[in-house]
Amino acid sequence: MHRTCIALLVFAGFIAGGSLQAAEPSPDQVKASLEKAVAYLKTRQNEDGSFAPKLGGPGITALIVAGLIRNGYSPDDPMIYKARKYLEQFVQKDGGIYNKQLANYTTCVALMAFKEANKSGKYDKIIENATKFLKSLQSDPGDESDTKFGGVGYNGKERPDASNTQFFIEALLASGVSKDDPAVKNALKFISRCQNLPGETNDRPFAKKTTEDDKGGLTYNPADADDPKSKNRTPEGGLRSAGTMTYAGLKSFLYAGLSKEDPRVKAAVDWISRHYTLEENPGAGQAGLYYYYHLFAKAMDALGEPEFTDAKKVKHNWRQELFEALKKRQRADGSWVNENRAFLEDAPELATAYAILALSYCQPKK
Repeated sequence: MHRTCIALLVFAGFIAGGSLQAAEPSPDQVKASLEKAVAYLKTRQNEDGSFAPKLGGPGITALIVAGLIRNGYSPDDPMIYKARKYLEQFVQKDGGIYNKQLANYTTCVALMAFKEANKSGKYDKIIENATKFLKSLQSDPGDESDTKFGGVGYNGKERPDASNTQFFIEALLASGVSKDDPAVKNALKFISRCQNLPGETNDRPFAKKTTEDDKGGLTYNPADADDPKSKNRTPEGGLRSAGTMTYAGLKSFLYAGLSKEDPRVKAAVDWISRHYTLEENPGAGQAGLYYYYHLFAKAMDALGEPEFTDAKKVKHNWRQELFEALKKRQRADGSWVNENRAFLEDAPELATAYAILALSYCQPKK
């Protein structure tokens, strides 16, 4: 092609959308990255089938199982089979799937792993009992006006937060619970109270003190507004929005059936448009970057659009950009690791688990 024609096409691309858009990554590109990750994970799996069990029991193993099956690996793949057998050991009499701590988190991710691997109804009963257990953890102080109402923490006794609650919503819906189930509706009330959007869905005092920069985003724990030592508080008395929690909130809103025209969805999308990036976790730098990537992928997939337009009117092929962000951070041995030690992402098993989950969303649904 003549150089002038090429230049015109490039120029047209910039005029049309602010940037020239590349296609989604090819199946071969994703496969190559994934195969390197799998080769690495094989070297990190313990004899009992686990991955990094000292970092939260069965949680990381469950994330890896779910991520690999989502990427097309068979539940009967030898590595996944061993991991499934390991997870089965943590099914408790109360229906939860955990080991001493992090009962909500590990039950949620294990339930989703069993759901992905549920051939011929093998795990139906485990999923059913885990769902009942999760519902028992939901906060119900007896007063819907209580900030904690509907939220979920690490277990049934600790204060609820947006991170645990978004896992709770995703797990319940994955198990087949209706979007109209009271547990989902009540969890949505808590998530809505984490959003910096003053009005009908968040009447908390801190919401009225939201800055323009934080408006529409979500914060980790609305109770931080009553903690003068919390780093999440702003000088104005509001709470800072976080990238991870905003994508987690958007995902929860859409998964739970809110339309794109719902004010909560529109406000979250608006915040994301003003803070769109894959170079860092907005508001936290490199901390929690891989957790951010997997939430980014799920939320963008739930929006259902191949491109996302930011506040500067630049169009982003988010699948391609996500893949490129992951590819350039993948180490030679196939793993991912975060040099920032926050949230345990300096453990390559955890960072790699989040990365392969994100990879599973890098191509459109067939």
